[in-house]
Amino acid sequence: MTHRTVRIAMNGVTGRMGYRQHLVRSLLAIREQGGLDLGDGDVLWPEPVLVGRREHALREIAERHGLDHVSTDLDAVLADESIDIYFDAQVTSARVAAIKQAVAARKHIYTEKPTATDVAGALALARLADAAGVKHGVVQDKIFLPGLLKLKRLVDGGFFGRILSVRGEFGYWVFEGDWQEAQRPSWNYRAEDGGGITVDMFPHWEYVLHELFGRVTSVSAQVATHIPQRWDERGRPYDATADDSAYGIFQLEGGAVAQINSSWTVRVMRDELVEFQVDGTDGSAVAGLRRCRVQHRSATPRPVWNPDLPATEPFRDQWQEVPDNGEFENGFKTQWELFLRHVALDEPYRWDLLAGARGVQLAELGLKSSAEGRRFDVPELSL
Repeated sequence: MTHRTVRIAMNGVTGRMGYRQHLVRSLLAIREQGGLDLGDGDVLWPEPVLVGRREHALREIAERHGLDHVSTDLDAVLADESIDIYFDAQVTSARVAAIKQAVAARKHIYTEKPTATDVAGALALARLADAAGVKHGVVQDKIFLPGLLKLKRLVDGGFFGRILSVRGEFGYWVFEGDWQEAQRPSWNYRAEDGGGITVDMFPHWEYVLHELFGRVTSVSAQVATHIPQRWDERGRPYDATADDSAYGIFQLEGGAVAQINSSWTVRVMRDELVEFQVDGTDGSAVAGLRRCRVQHRSATPRPVWNPDLPATEPFRDQWQEVPDNGEFENGFKTQWELFLRHVALDEPYRWDLLAGARGVQLAELGLKSSAEGRRFDVPELSL
């Protein structure tokens, strides 16, 4: 057996997503299973190097998990020839400069999204990395969720016939921070720091729609800042300058229409925090993070509108559960494994910085649509 080590500079692991999903549930989980099996007796061993501004926080995480390497000097880390991959989970406003620096140091790039604050910057990163010949990937975790994997199985199997529409509901109530601590960091609600639900969630919706149903060809959106004042991590009030809700209509290649509501100011009355209903000529499905239920054309009941009588049909009971038919791992870990195989074995990998730029483009056009009250076409991007 050949044991190969890949050293990964991880910038931003003191944040919730960088720590929980990328370090603990992805790279450390791969180490716990003995490394990544590459086949033919080869095993890839990820070696995280924790990078950030707060040394005490980095050392605490390293000690907790038995890691050896931390640094507050990004320049020195990127100058280290033993570092193979640079990973970025920082706030969006700090991401472009760090990735440019990593590309210049000829490191492979794996990053959270959005990759930049505007499409010009995102596209420039993709072109820069491509010209440098480094491998690059962008986190697009939602397509690896069990519910959406089941939904993809239905699409690929032709279950829906001709797909007519997609309706998505995402969100939950994020506490304002005055009488209960907010579940999200305060920068999410400041536009000057790269916050806003449109720039956060429209990149997700771009790749979900693109992967499952077809490329987004036009967008019409209305965004809002429903809660104008919030309280930060120190209990200080601040003005919310970024949108906390976004309501989008997306025309898809092939003719289907998608409507997706995204909100941090909605109380949940659904089975999961995100759900998509897909309706087609031959059947419909409702998919969430883990579950997926279907109703085929042959089993569709015949509801009759009569507001004078209470509903007697158990509508939810008329849907059939889609079985797991396999084990589903953490979506972040699954994508990390695919990217590591891409780096180590040059296996195909399509979720690159150009794909990330498409997400930034959709968010940018969504905000422009809301500001100008217009629908905008979404042109195809290329390197």
